[in-house]
Amino acid sequence: MIISAILKGKGTEVVSVGPGDLVLAVARVLTERGIGAALVRDPAGRVLGIISERDIVRGMANQGQGTTQLPAERLMTRDLVTVTRNTALTEAMELVTRHRVRHLPVIEGGELVGLVSIGDLVKARIDEAEFEAAALKAYVVSPR
Repeated sequence: MIISAILKGKGTEVVSVGPGDLVLAVARVLTERGIGAALVRDPAGRVLGIISERDIVRGMANQGQGTTQLPAERLMTRDLVTVTRNTALTEAMELVTRHRVRHLPVIEGGELVGLVSIGDLVKARIDEAEFEAAALKAYVVSPR
């Protein structure tokens, strides 16, 4: 399975915030949408980074009171680990494990085309395993 198959199922909508959006506003967006991270994009739509719940917690630990009034760009992760639509599921899982990230922006030709999370990857792998198990079971019990 490749990333495009995951995007086909989940869609390509990506929640984004601006670099100047306050951390409190970002936290509200994450909470309202039930997500763990949002991409940080400039007004032209260029991806600048990602801000996650983990970034916010680290910011609170390092900055203390007042963290919620900082702009997202102060806490965001700038060095993104990305994939393409043609990246294999197993390769994407290896990337999240090796780089200890939970979200992978999907970039094609320099343009953002989606975002997959570790949850999306795990779900896809479980679906694959269930399909394989059903196929094997059908093969074993089928009359020859």
